[in-house]
Amino acid sequence: MIDNPFLQTLLPTTHDLGGFKVHRTLPHKQRTTIGPFIFFDQMGPARLEPGRGIDVRPHPHINLATVTYLFAGAIDHRDSLGTFQTIEPGAVNLMTAGRGIAHSERSPAALRPDGPELSGIQTWLALPSAKEEVDPAFEHVGRDALPLVEGDGAEARVVMGTLWGESSPVTCHSPTIYADIHLAAGGAMPVDPEAEERGLYVAEGEASLDGLPLAPATLYVLRPGVRASLSSARGGHVMLCGGAPLDGPRHVWWNFVSSRRERIREARQDWKEGRFPLPPDDHDEFIPLPEVPATVSYP
Repeated sequence: MIDNPFLQTLLPTTHDLGGFKVHRTLPHKQRTTIGPFIFFDQMGPARLEPGRGIDVRPHPHINLATVTYLFAGAIDHRDSLGTFQTIEPGAVNLMTAGRGIAHSERSPAALRPDGPELSGIQTWLALPSAKEEVDPAFEHVGRDALPLVEGDGAEARVVMGTLWGESSPVTCHSPTIYADIHLAAGGAMPVDPEAEERGLYVAEGEASLDGLPLAPATLYVLRPGVRASLSSARGGHVMLCGGAPLDGPRHVWWNFVSSRRERIREARQDWKEGRFPLPPDDHDEFIPLPEVPATVSYP
C-alpha cells in the first residue's frame, strides 16, 4: 500500500435536466481522458413523472464509440443503420460511429404511463486514429453474456476487456477495461494494474480503496501500477474504467470527436446541410447544430 494511490480526483459537473440529474466527470478541466474514455456521465438515479420519459432526438457522432450501460430502467435505441434495440440493466449497447452515424434514445412507450426509472452510465470512447473512419456499427451484448467474477463479499461484471482473468465479448477498438462492481456490506474486491490508466467511480452507496474513502459521483484516477483493495462497510456500487493511453490528442465539438480539426468542421457542415442519414423509424425530428464555442483539443 502506498500513501496516496490517486493521481487525480475529478469532481463532477452536475446538471438538472428536468426530472433527473446527470453527473459528468469527463471531460474535466484537470483531465480529459482515461484510456480511451473521453466522456463519462452518470444518469440518475431517478423515477420520472407518470406519462413522461427521456426523448433524446436524433443527433450525429463521428470517430468515437458510445457505450450505454444501465442500472435501472430501459432505453430504446434507434440509429441510421436501421437498428432498433431496447437496452435493459446489465446489458451493453456499443455504437461505433466511425465515419458517421445518427441515433436517438427514448424511454419505451410501455414504461411511460407509470413513470420510467432511469439510472446508468453513458460513456464515449475515442477511436484509435487508424480506426476513426471505420464503417459505423452497432453491437448489443446481453447481461448473461458478460462474465461475472466473485470476490470476498463482492461480485464484478466485466463489461469490456479482460479483468480478474475473465474477458468480455464486447468489441474493444483499443485496449480497454470496464467493470461494474457490487460490494456487499463488509465486502472487498482487488483492483489490479491491468491497464496503465484506470479510474474508479462510486455510483451508489459507499466504498474505500485501501481504507481511503471514495466520495460518490467522483472519478478517481489511479497511479499507474497501483495494486489495491476496494472495500465497503455498508455496501457500494463502483465502476472501474480505463485502458491504454490514446495515440494522440483529440478535438471535441458538440457530439463530434476526432484527431483532426478539419474532420470536425466537415461533420458540422454535413449535419447542418442534412447529409447524415437519420434513423429510418425516427426521422421526423432531430437536434439542430448548436451555436457552441470552437473546437476544444483534449490531449
